Amino acid sequence: MTVPPFSVSAGREAVELAAYAGLQLDPWQQFILEQGLGEREDGRWSAFEVALIVSRQNGKGAVFEARELAGLFLFGEQMIIHTAHEFKTGQEAFRRILSLVENTDDLRRRVKHVRTSHGEEGIELLGGQRLRFLARSGGSGRGFSGDCVIMDEAMILGDAAMGALLPTMAARPNPQLWYGASAGIGALSTQLAHVRRRGVEGDDPSLAFFEWSIDPHVTECSMDCAEHDDPADPKSWAKANPGFGIRITEDYVRREMPAMGAAVFARERLGVGDYPSEFGDTWSVIGEDAWRALADGDSSPSDPVAFCIDMTPERSHTSICVAGLNGSAVHVEVVENRPGMDWVVERARDLHERWSPRCWVVDAGGPAGSLIPDLERALGVEVVSPKVREVAQACGSFYDAVSSADIVHLDQAPLATALAGARKRDLGEAWAWARRGVGVDISPLVAVTLARWGLTAEVEEPEGEVEPWVAFR
Repeated sequence: MTVPPFSVSAGREAVELAAYAGLQLDPWQQFILEQGLGEREDGRWSAFEVALIVSRQNGKGAVFEARELAGLFLFGEQMIIHTAHEFKTGQEAFRRILSLVENTDDLRRRVKHVRTSHGEEGIELLGGQRLRFLARSGGSGRGFSGDCVIMDEAMILGDAAMGALLPTMAARPNPQLWYGASAGIGALSTQLAHVRRRGVEGDDPSLAFFEWSIDPHVTECSMDCAEHDDPADPKSWAKANPGFGIRITEDYVRREMPAMGAAVFARERLGVGDYPSEFGDTWSVIGEDAWRALADGDSSPSDPVAFCIDMTPERSHTSICVAGLNGSAVHVEVVENRPGMDWVVERARDLHERWSPRCWVVDAGGPAGSLIPDLERALGVEVVSPKVREVAQACGSFYDAVSSADIVHLDQAPLATALAGARKRDLGEAWAWARRGVGVDISPLVAVTLARWGLTAEVEEPEGEVEPWVAFR
């Protein structure tokens, strides 16, 4: 979740109006409205865009219904446009909100006209406020001027639809755009991927972003890695479904899982999406074939080894990686790639006590630099931090080592994903891995690059004999 700061919120009024019309919202639905309808001191919405990614049947539609009721009857919005990929989805949404209005006397009295003909569905009030329901196409929405636009089924949202609808809001004094989607489905979800990247990075001051999903990756490594979210665990089902225990039962999900199959279940119930790169290509720095050719599932590093810690700019995920010799090559490995950062120091202490690495590397100028004081206190050693030129040297050396087949790895998903989306950023005449604007968690790649550099970095060697590096398994 990322939400722009706001002074007050109109969300509570929207929740109360929905309840008055017979729509009782769950706590999570109320929360979305309270955060998404935050207002700045000048009375404008703090969030121009509000994005909600949640699996089907959790009650996303009710959030839109409450937002549309409030727009019509409280906010005085002159035009609200509700769009969906399929006409039948929009038609069903129209029927639901029409029922709420017609069954509430005070609201029904304010209605001037209801349009029910195919493709013309909508509600018009005596004061001129209108709500229209449209199926998305390259031309739908043109000619309208929308105060609020709802993009339902936003996992299928193309450039043409955005081009038709976004300009409708340009001349409105206080517009707002809402996206609702389940998890991304590859190339069809390019627009959603763009919105999600901004939401995950958390650096867009006009986007309120909410997603329920799990992290399904259990990192395969030669060490004892911590488990990530288990798709078969009811705790994961609850984590990815805010309607779990309200309208989605554990018994139903248990029956649903084998019927769907693992991949579909992960996407449709657990929010594990396939989000395409915003760029035209992937694996643009190091080719996929070249990287896969260096995979060896039985590889492990020998002593001495070096560890590195790196973190995403928004501090949402942290990676611990290791490097060590394997014959004439260098073995690189993701030991941990987990959400957050609270776990890092304790895990580093455990690894340090068990494996006595030659050094720990953290880029002091990167997001993980804030961990250095705590790490040094916990580990009792000085953390090695590369200078800018050394970061560039490490990246160039890593690239060269792949080209000359001097690297070996376990073909771990977090590292492959990072490489697939990796981009360069200029450092004078050299380059380093770009952290921002890549749409993927790049921390595993940065960490293996600097861990490999740590094998030859100047460090104060520990006194006494160090036990040889043994198999992690």
